[in-house]
Amino acid sequence: MVLSHTAYSFRFGVLEPKDVLHLAELHGCEPLVLAEINSTAGILPTLQAAKIPLQPAVDLRQGGERIAVLFPESPLGFQHLNAWLSEARPHRLQEVPTLPEVRILYPFARAPQRALADHEWIGVEPEEVRRAQRHPSYARCLAWTTMAFRTTGDYNSHRLLRAMENNTVLSKLTSGDHLPNAHRWEDQSAVAARFPAALWARSQAFLRTLPPWDAQLGKGSGGKNQQSYTGDAQKDQALLRHLCLDALPHRYPKVTRAILERLEKELSIIQEKAFTAYFLLNWDIVRYAQKQDFFYVGRGSGANSMVAYLLKITNVDPIELDLYFERFINLYRQSPPDFDLDFSWRDRQHLTAYIFKRFPNTALLGACNTFQYRAVVRELGKVFGLPKFEIDALADGKIPGGDESAQRLLQYAHRLHGLPNRMSIHSGGILIAQEPLHAFSTTFLPPKGFPTVDFDMYTAEDVGLHKFDILGQRGLSKISECVEILKETRPAEAAQLDIHDVQRFKTDPPSLALLRQGGAMGCFYVESPAMRMLMHKLQTASYLELVAASSVIRPGVAQSGMMREYIERHRDPEKRRRAHPILLDIMPETYGVMVYQEDVIRVAHYYAGLSLAEADVLRRGMSGKYRSREEFLAVERQFFSNCREKGYPDADAREIWRQIESFAGYAFAKGHSASYAVESFQSLYLKAHYPLEYLVATVNNGGGFYRAEFYLQEARRHGAHVEAPCVNDGRTDTCIRPKNRIILGSGRISGIDTSVCRALDQERAQNGPFTSLGQFIDRMHRAEHPLSLDALLLLIRAGAFRFTGQPKRALLWEAHHRLGHKPQAAPSLSLFEEPVRAFSLPNLTHHALDEAYDQLELFGFSLGHPFDLFTGWQGKRSTSVKHWPKHIGETIQILGYLVTVKHSKTVKGEHMQFATFQEHNGQIFDTVHFPPTVKRYVLKDRGVYLLTGRIQDELGYLSLEVDFIERCPMIADPRYADSGLGHPVVQIPKRRAANPRSTRV
Repeated sequence: MVLSHTAYSFRFGVLEPKDVLHLAELHGCEPLVLAEINSTAGILPTLQAAKIPLQPAVDLRQGGERIAVLFPESPLGFQHLNAWLSEARPHRLQEVPTLPEVRILYPFARAPQRALADHEWIGVEPEEVRRAQRHPSYARCLAWTTMAFRTTGDYNSHRLLRAMENNTVLSKLTSGDHLPNAHRWEDQSAVAARFPAALWARSQAFLRTLPPWDAQLGKGSGGKNQQSYTGDAQKDQALLRHLCLDALPHRYPKVTRAILERLEKELSIIQEKAFTAYFLLNWDIVRYAQKQDFFYVGRGSGANSMVAYLLKITNVDPIELDLYFERFINLYRQSPPDFDLDFSWRDRQHLTAYIFKRFPNTALLGACNTFQYRAVVRELGKVFGLPKFEIDALADGKIPGGDESAQRLLQYAHRLHGLPNRMSIHSGGILIAQEPLHAFSTTFLPPKGFPTVDFDMYTAEDVGLHKFDILGQRGLSKISECVEILKETRPAEAAQLDIHDVQRFKTDPPSLALLRQGGAMGCFYVESPAMRMLMHKLQTASYLELVAASSVIRPGVAQSGMMREYIERHRDPEKRRRAHPILLDIMPETYGVMVYQEDVIRVAHYYAGLSLAEADVLRRGMSGKYRSREEFLAVERQFFSNCREKGYPDADAREIWRQIESFAGYAFAKGHSASYAVESFQSLYLKAHYPLEYLVATVNNGGGFYRAEFYLQEARRHGAHVEAPCVNDGRTDTCIRPKNRIILGSGRISGIDTSVCRALDQERAQNGPFTSLGQFIDRMHRAEHPLSLDALLLLIRAGAFRFTGQPKRALLWEAHHRLGHKPQAAPSLSLFEEPVRAFSLPNLTHHALDEAYDQLELFGFSLGHPFDLFTGWQGKRSTSVKHWPKHIGETIQILGYLVTVKHSKTVKGEHMQFATFQEHNGQIFDTVHFPPTVKRYVLKDRGVYLLTGRIQDELGYLSLEVDFIERCPMIADPRYADSGLGHPVVQIPKRRAANPRSTRV
């Protein structure tokens, strides 16, 4: 028998499944034993692509040494094997198990010194035949060989992978760590000739006694998701109908005949397609979330369904938006509909735990990480034993001339690039199956603590397992936390606020004003420079216009050139006449422009006459999930054939097809855009009416498009006084206090252990505020939670003890005096403060900029005005943004603090940049830097810049086309001025450093 493995034997195999199958077919190696190393990750993908007989197996190895090969006799044996292997990896693999319906083949060198059981055999290599013939169990010996390499290049790649796995240089790799070079692919007849005919025949007979395997692992076609919610299909259907009818008057106070007909149509198709359980499982999940008061949003194409709206899986009304139900489900669709359930990132883990407890056959969906080029160059650099500076140079594309070892390294980097590296976790996919997931593959346990299958979403779909998307989102966390903050700061208003009253928010004048005027910083999906620009150009004034904008901004529409066309037709009704009459009739709402995935289906169906099944092929082709181009190309041919039959001009048909193709992988379903727009309006309403509470919640939940610094500056523009952390008035998270005081959270201090911050909050809540640094040390430095000097120094430097009225340097001296020699913590809190010996200190000087540079180092930004850390801008002429309308087309000069920069490329591949700046008065403005400017002045570091350029007006949106940039120097750090260092040692961090051992609760 011939054994092989694929690159899914991570850091061992070097051939993709298609290559292994091609070689097996070419050399007549049938049936091929696909024996993956210590997992079954490659079994399903290879079976699904196979056109030759395959026998799944598991090759147990310790390093490069084979322990045994395990052959499942049936799907149940495969399940037992996967379950054991999932538990045994990586430390118990030498304990070869006895499993039901699983056969064991030992290598001849590791054959048991006892009589073999009925399920045990011995595998013999050609060079072991003579010794095997003298073995007492020769009658149970089978001929086998392993084929793994095509060329010496494959063998070398294998050795490099093994060195990576063992974290060693190539020269220290032993022969026991890898396969011999002799394991080359060759004709099976040549292999058989090296064995006695009887021995080879016995091994082939062994394989024939095993059942044939197919892409379904012998389970037949059809869905593998949990098939029933109640345990009975008819009860499921009755329950779904009952839930819908019960919710009907709440969702639709005026139930019309059209609504009832739509409901019956959906229920009928859902029942016919056997998707009833899928709807009920999603309903169960969101019902639990509602009971736990978890904030969530249901989006994706599921928003096209009235049933989903009635079950509160989504809050998007498909009747209001005239959502195309056939995009969601049609009779030709084989897979269940797509529900994306977004939860707060704080609640997602809790909800995932519920799903695993509620449904018996559950696992997280895996994702296969492949070797990326720069990463594999770095890995190979270590294997080759190169110093770090050489590895960095190679990774950056700087190849030393004439260096053969560097050339060889890069040669193998290209060979390994794209190969599977390891399994990780899909961003949000959960599988809820009818049978245990070990029936399909092994599982592994990632840090999240939930079993995860060893295959990805494409393999899952092919086998009939369709994921439930449970996603964590910070936008929802901002909304839910803002509501919680309002309960503290404005309890009366919070009691009247219904955050789910989206119908009111859609017409709220202050919210719409924020949208139109570009004041949506911090608001979900509408705060980025590109969205602010689009809102301004579209003069967005309603919910439906925002729904369209959410999809227009996507690359598919923009790349087709139709985004500008949509904007012009939206602003000028006369220009709508440019639309093709048929397209305008199909898509009047979007002025004949394809904006949503549904539009592509409509055009394919109504314009080109494709069937809904063919149109669905286009949809899947656009989504990026559909991999078979053959069927897609067949639909393309049918599209043009139908257009010719209908008498359409070829130029029109080609232009419409070009627009369809440009949507590939990017277009949104309308329901998806509508779901985004609902969340946007919720955040817009909170920002418009409760800006400080909303911005505090934004800072506490990782911000959004911008850094925390700019959300705090935005809070200042709304009247806030932003203060440093405080052990008495602050918390671990940023909080708001009376008189518009925002106090930065102590947990934002770079390098601090947040467990100290939480202990501080707990101590203050139990025993009241602190009165002095000494009392703080007495209360916090306990045996049960000792206070480290490092944490105390960070709190002092952050200004958290300013309530004492003492200068920082005096506090730092006292901290070193009290904790510098690591005194033993007191066992318990004393009723009386013990006096501490006092010392008189000299006058300790304190520069005004010391505070700003401490904050820059500890928070990543200064709490003062950002311009104050720079010099050279004072007295410079600067044309304020508010005066730009008077200077359109003119060249002006302006000072700005860099907020964010986006790198892009032109169609010629040249680099250009788009940037956002903040002028001294806090006003935001956007700039464009074309390739000639970028070649001379590249924006890299944060800072104050003097910009010169021409003001451009595009459909009422003003921006600066920059042709000159000068960065203002930073003021020397006074903390180091005495040492003659001049300019600051501290570099402005791009992101705040992660805190050690910090966890959020």
